[in-house]
Amino acid sequence: MSNDLHAIRDAVRVFVDERDWDQFHTPKNLACAMSVEAAELLEHFQWLQDGQRDELGEAKVEQVRHEMADVLVYLVRMADKLDIDLGAAVVEKMALNRAKYPAELVRGDARKYHEYKDK
Repeated sequence: MSNDLHAIRDAVRVFVDERDWDQFHTPKNLACAMSVEAAELLEHFQWLQDGQRDELGEAKVEQVRHEMADVLVYLVRMADKLDIDLGAAVVEKMALNRAKYPAELVRGDARKYHEYKDK
């Protein structure tokens, strides 16, 4: 896990400990909470043409920023509870994605991996 993620994890641990909330932070509950926060993030983009920064406006960008932070906090907390190194998980997953989506086959193609195999 990177130093930044360690710092986030440690800050969240302190926050949770100060409130005696660890008892509520089961992996299932954290996954549910993360899903809710991701939906709140998505809500800011509903009905927009493409959701670029200029279309959002500065007030919405600030709200999006906070929702993104909420998602990250729950993700880091869940990784902490399950003893998962997120940094290592990302490196591993990127290797799997490179194999699943070879650049020479999918460049500029947004289809799922099973749809381009016949290309």
